[in-house]
Amino acid sequence: MKIDKVNIRIIKELREGRKSFKAISELLNITENTVRARVNRMTDEGILDICGRIDPSAIPGHNTVIIGIKLKEMDLVKKGEEISNLRGVISVSVVTGRYDLMVHVLLKPGFGLLEFYTDEISTVEGVGSVETFVVYKSFNMKVPYVL
Repeated sequence: MKIDKVNIRIIKELREGRKSFKAISELLNITENTVRARVNRMTDEGILDICGRIDPSAIPGHNTVIIGIKLKEMDLVKKGEEISNLRGVISVSVVTGRYDLMVHVLLKPGFGLLEFYTDEISTVEGVGSVETFVVYKSFNMKVPYVL
């Protein structure tokens, strides 16, 4: 699917949360049916995901960490997909630099960093080393509630 200027404008209107197709169509001076069709197509093709997101610091006991992972092997995509399915994982990125993967994780009381490492990461073969970065303060971070 081609992402054109109209699709980008629709996506920008949705970035702050729910908005009616009618309101978007009026702002962009296009028909409501055009907005609906484009949103449905982008959603069907996995380009656009409309979901509730939270600020983790707003929920007592919840926080996020970023984990840099160095793998023993070079099957980065396969390992990234495997890690993306672990409990608490918000996202995984294959990156350049001293790590192979960067993992964003949501933690809560009863499922902290120790539980993430012992119950989740320990099940993944081929992890060479990890480094954890605790997020003390973030700006504009909203994440899906994955726990």
